[in-house]
Amino acid sequence: MPIEKFAQHIQYEMNLSPLTVASYRRDLEQFVAFVTADGKRAFDAASIDSQDVRAWIVSLSRRGIAARSIRRKVQALRAYYRYLQRQGVVESNPAAEVELSKLPKRLPAMVRETSLDTLLDAPLDATDFVAVRDRLVVMMLYETGIRRAELIGLRDADVDLEASTIKVLGKRNKHRIVPIGKELGTLIEDYRGLRDSQAGATDAFFVTPKGRQLYPSIVYHIVHDSLAQVGGGSKLSPHVLRHTFASSMLNHGAQLNSVKELLGHASLAATQVYTHVTFSELKNNYKLAHPRAQKKGG
Repeated sequence: MPIEKFAQHIQYEMNLSPLTVASYRRDLEQFVAFVTADGKRAFDAASIDSQDVRAWIVSLSRRGIAARSIRRKVQALRAYYRYLQRQGVVESNPAAEVELSKLPKRLPAMVRETSLDTLLDAPLDATDFVAVRDRLVVMMLYETGIRRAELIGLRDADVDLEASTIKVLGKRNKHRIVPIGKELGTLIEDYRGLRDSQAGATDAFFVTPKGRQLYPSIVYHIVHDSLAQVGGGSKLSPHVLRHTFASSMLNHGAQLNSVKELLGHASLAATQVYTHVTFSELKNNYKLAHPRAQKKGG
């Protein structure tokens, strides 16, 4: 069965993104090219076995392809064969029989608290709508841990200064209430005044000078450009501020379950990665600070 039919299936029936579809198609075409490279066999999906898949993995590894990329390619092959099984084209899934080594967990990138203090404590022109809005975007992401999409989706009615809370619509259409601090509340009040006088009354909380709701690329550039000013690190995305929020909360004594609720995680396992981050930070601080930690063999 042609790869193109599978590509159409995952795009139109499974609603995968065009980028994912293109990636799967490319991976499958590479596999076909590999098994037919010697010219002695035409590609027949039913004739492929786990040895073919293992040989492909070895070939990819020898070419220096990263383990994470190899895993993705094999997962594409597994998905393709699951589809062929449902279509009755093949009886077994040769890619499912191949075990893949576990990848090391990536620790979330973060920005140092001192860098954010420098950024958020810098002088600000309180009459400049864009400057105040951009500062508020960074401060809200850092002080609440909300996602970029959640920030963009905030309605003006969701921001309650009297209760010092914001109402966030998260994943799976679940609402959660996140508290805000006094400094953030003051900046919100200043922003609202400028927004209402310049952009007019609006249902969306964060808007452009023309009153249009912000979109993802604007928020990305606001965060990226702001963090670049203080040497925020190699990754300067809005999600880095979410990671930094979680790590900072735990470093300063917050309970893991409380951070889970603030982040809107479905399970505690998703939040526990930040305990590894904070422990890693503790180890680094120990090595830098303790006089005997730097001794060889110590």
